Amino acid sequence: QVQLVESGGGLVQPGGSLRLSCAASGIAVRFYLMGWYRQTPGKQRELVARITSGGGTSYADSVKGRFTISRDNVRNTVYLQMNSLKPEDTAVYYCKADLVATYWGQGTQVTVSS
Repeated sequence: QVQLVESGGGLVQPGGSLRLSCAASGIAVRFYLMGWYRQTPGKQRELVARITSGGGTSYADSVKGRFTISRDNVRNTVYLQMNSLKPEDTAVYYCKADLVATYWGQGTQVTVSS
């Protein structure tokens, strides 16, 4: 059974930082296209960042230079380091794994507010 479990969300002030984790079981993240997505009420889920099996990364324009996606093959975990957070980064953040099948985590809430 495949599980993706996100953690690390919370309340942070503008300009602050958070690191999200996506711990996987049942799959090896190093073989998958792993991505972080986010969603706010009434809007479609949008891609934030992703990392390929080869280690290549890509980012939404809105987070370039502020967010960094990374992968730890030993811990079988994908991370999203978020710096210089803005109120518009407030959303539920989801982890996604793609290969032959697609898997989603349950999401973690990130709130950026003073």
